[in-house]
Amino acid sequence: MNDFQKQTVQWFPGHMAKTRRQIKESLKLVDAVTELLDARIPMSSRNPEIDEIVSGKPRIILLNKCDVADDNATRKWIEYFKSQGAYAIPVDCRSGKGLNAYRPLIREVLAEKIQANNEKGMVGKSLRVMVVGIPNTGKSSFINRMAGKNRAKVADRPGVTRQNQWFAIGNGIELLDTPGVLWPKFEDPAVGDKLAFIGSVKDAVIDCESLCVRFLDVMKNNYPERLTERYKITDFEELDPYEVLELIAQKRGMKIRGGEADTERAALTILDEYRAGKLGKITMELP
Repeated sequence: MNDFQKQTVQWFPGHMAKTRRQIKESLKLVDAVTELLDARIPMSSRNPEIDEIVSGKPRIILLNKCDVADDNATRKWIEYFKSQGAYAIPVDCRSGKGLNAYRPLIREVLAEKIQANNEKGMVGKSLRVMVVGIPNTGKSSFINRMAGKNRAKVADRPGVTRQNQWFAIGNGIELLDTPGVLWPKFEDPAVGDKLAFIGSVKDAVIDCESLCVRFLDVMKNNYPERLTERYKITDFEELDPYEVLELIAQKRGMKIRGGEADTERAALTILDEYRAGKLGKITMELP
């Protein structure tokens, strides 16, 4: 196991047990669950226990950061989640792209609940939705965007723990910010890699050079044309990923004393450019 995996392949059973308990308690208060995933790595950016934790509640999945994910791959993921009984929409929580479909979708998903409320004489009763997601999937951006600048908190509810925060977002919908934090589970080192590629693991605790080599391996196999477009390199199929890194360093004029390729500097540059969307729309995993 390399240093990167030793440092980042972590699982937090203590935290997770507490979070699971808090979410299960709060589930009684909501009608549906919204789960935020990163559209570039939909499976690696979710907690694998989430299906079990929120089972029985209608679910809407937001594939966030769709603006930097492969559109064809995103369509495949939407179909995949549909086949699993969940509704999925591509969004970008920072710009608000796609979020205008969210409120109507909630009302569509909860149409039977609305009808049942009306029949009980509770016309206009608020629809309550819990928001879940691992760190860095955009949960805060989503809630801020939907609740508006004032982030109008709804008054405390009886029997609700203090950690629970409710936000009114219009159309008779209230969002519950998740109590506790869901963590990804790094049983597969590739999951840790993908989270590090998109910047969800701090660069300070990883070896960026070896991470970039693994990133280039994925790019070489799946998006070679993007490397050609961005770095003007061709005929690199026979090169191993480290040699590709050296080639990009040379092309960019990144050298250390003696004319040797400055692969460390090149690695940081490549990862930064990928995260900034400069390599185009890229998705790291398919259903």
